[in-house]
Amino acid sequence: MRDTVHVLVFDGFADWQAALALCEVRRPGDWQVRTVGFDRQAVVSMGGLTVQPDATLVEVDRQRAALVIVPGGHLWQRGEGQPAVDLLAEVHAGGAPVAGIDSGVLALARAGLLDDCRHTGNWAGQLAQIPGYAGASQYDSDVLAVSDGGVITASHLGSVEFAREVIRTLDLYNPSDREHWYRLFRHAQLPPWCVGEPAEEAVA
Repeated sequence: MRDTVHVLVFDGFADWQAALALCEVRRPGDWQVRTVGFDRQAVVSMGGLTVQPDATLVEVDRQRAALVIVPGGHLWQRGEGQPAVDLLAEVHAGGAPVAGIDSGVLALARAGLLDDCRHTGNWAGQLAQIPGYAGASQYDSDVLAVSDGGVITASHLGSVEFAREVIRTLDLYNPSDREHWYRLFRHAQLPPWCVGEPAEEAVA
């Protein structure tokens, strides 16, 4: 049973990038959210939050993983974090989706998961620097986030779009509610059930 969403945490991880997605994952109460670290030591996010990992990479139950989320951070730009890259490849090969935002997309590229699916990121040139990356023809610069082939990718500017793809991938809410959710968070358009009665009726 795949019921756990894992989010990787490490010193300097961009704490805000997956926050909106994680709130929606937890809202129905059907999914567990667990933080995963390279070890059990507490880490400090880019925003200064101290986070104690729930588990290490080796402790992740591959059979229960419903999604693994990788936020951005300088770790990926330094070419570090190979154990997490290996985990992403294993989880995806086992049939579960994986997701990266900002420089977290670089980890997906290093795992070889972007070569045969439509994807995006911060800019094409950033991915081109990854040794072995062969997905240039699949890069889509016209979107802030996209999901294809069990892989979610997003620009550092696309946290709302990233959350939308996570919501869609996990089949949270119905299609109509998902669209209303997106319009609310991206365009501040209230859904019909929040608008209330017309002003003239309210006065009466």
